[in-house]
Amino acid sequence: MEKVIGIGGIFFKSENPQKLIDWYKNYLGLPVLPDGTVAFVNNNPPFNPDYTVWSPFPEKTDYFSPSNSQFMINFKVMNLKLMISELKEKGIQPLEDIKEFEYGKFAWIMDPEGNKIELWEPAKD
Repeated sequence: MEKVIGIGGIFFKSENPQKLIDWYKNYLGLPVLPDGTVAFVNNNPPFNPDYTVWSPFPEKTDYFSPSNSQFMINFKVMNLKLMISELKEKGIQPLEDIKEFEYGKFAWIMDPEGNKIELWEPAKD
């Protein structure tokens, strides 16, 4: 069975994402990258680099839809295609087809309480 191997990111809605990012950077030392992303980077094969993202989103974002939750968790997986196949066999349908970007493959599902979950297979170098 394919399984989650880590947390790829924690996303949540915020009244003022940049102000919140600045606060966490200034008071807790969160590592803000030049593009404004807060990422904890580890160099762990097979994903290189391997990182976890912490990211506030605008309060009115549609990215969490169709969920009404204030948060979304991104889980890392080794083989997204296999995981989606296994989830479908168990009656869990993805919200859309797998999307592929230079930094990996993504799919989205809903949990039983209506929270959107992002599944991510990081790009392998």
